[in-house]
Amino acid sequence: MKETNSKKLTVIIVDDEELARRGLAMRLEEVSGLEILEQCQNAREALDAINKHEPDLAFLDIQMPGMSGFELIGEIQGDIMPMIVFVTAFDEFAVAAFNVHAVDYLLKPVESDRLKEAINKAQQLKIQRKTLGEKQKLLELAVSLTGKSSDAIGVLLESGEDLVEQPDQLAIKDGTTLTLVPVKDIDWIDAAGDYMCVHAKGETHIMRTTMKELEARLAPSIFQRVHRSTIVNLLRVEKISSHINGEFHLILNGGISLKMSRSYKNKVKHFFRE
Repeated sequence: MKETNSKKLTVIIVDDEELARRGLAMRLEEVSGLEILEQCQNAREALDAINKHEPDLAFLDIQMPGMSGFELIGEIQGDIMPMIVFVTAFDEFAVAAFNVHAVDYLLKPVESDRLKEAINKAQQLKIQRKTLGEKQKLLELAVSLTGKSSDAIGVLLESGEDLVEQPDQLAIKDGTTLTLVPVKDIDWIDAAGDYMCVHAKGETHIMRTTMKELEARLAPSIFQRVHRSTIVNLLRVEKISSHINGEFHLILNGGISLKMSRSYKNKVKHFFRE
């Protein structure tokens, strides 16, 4: 991820029309406290830019060739989801836009006052996320790890007692049902949008959390991230298969094959024979 000034609102612009991108960029460059990281001409470029930069905000067109703005949102990993301001010539998508929690919905040609209003909203939300969002994430993490209520955790925090040790179980809530999955039974975990699929003993448990949070919970000597969207129990790996195209796949007990990114190869290098 590119290092940026955390005090600035970092943005990307996504629009298949070059004049629209350039025009919006010129107006945004005049705004203090804002940094344009990249301009993207389609959703695929935007997905790469989001994974690379993790911007605070994306100014996003809706109707684009290949992948729409809404489809792009569905592809973004939950823990790096930027705030979204839709910029479009069509007003019929407004309801759908706010259903995906867009910060604002701007119609082309964008009025200056509306653009300033959208930027102000995003700046305020960034501050709120920093002061309130992180506290909430920590609370949710502690609830999931300990199985205690948020009120009980609050008491522990006030008393100064330790909240958790490295867990033997993951507490996974599904509606009113709480399932305790032994960590030793987990084979691998993969991402599905804002949810994690925890695969253990032939069953799949759905958990609302992020890859980063799960990495922090699990023992790194056993559980390693081998792809942007996959964590694997290294004790389950039987072999590593290399393909002609340069890709690597981890073969787990039972024949499950998981793709491993080249950038994560060193994390399991002790499985390679020199």
